Amino acid sequence: MPEATNLAGLSRRERQIMEIIYRRGKATAAEVMDEIPDPPTYSAVRAALRLLEERGRLKHELDGKRYVYLPTTPRSRARTTALRDVVRTFFGGSTEQVVNALLEEQKPSAAELERLAVLIARARGEEEGE
Repeated sequence: MPEATNLAGLSRRERQIMEIIYRRGKATAAEVMDEIPDPPTYSAVRAALRLLEERGRLKHELDGKRYVYLPTTPRSRARTTALRDVVRTFFGGSTEQVVNALLEEQKPSAAELERLAVLIARARGEEEGE
């Protein structure tokens, strides 16, 4: 799997930067710095952005004299890859264990449980070829 599709292997700061850019859709170094907890220097943010770009995780566009950074991988694909990695790493690849952990932790409402039942029924229909 291409490195650009998951956040594994990134430092805490690099993950924070990627999360900001995914949330915003695109961002300048100054915008990242404004949102990052306990921000480093502006130069450090620019260096991290440049490194993420060299690794193929970000690209940039010019907006006047400013670089605006964008993710190279759509958020939906990055999310799917990250989730797959979490399921494999922490739950031995078991969907059942993931759902059980979420149900115990989150305590979904009756409406959420109903929507989950619909998703499960839909999955059963696809498995049975309906």
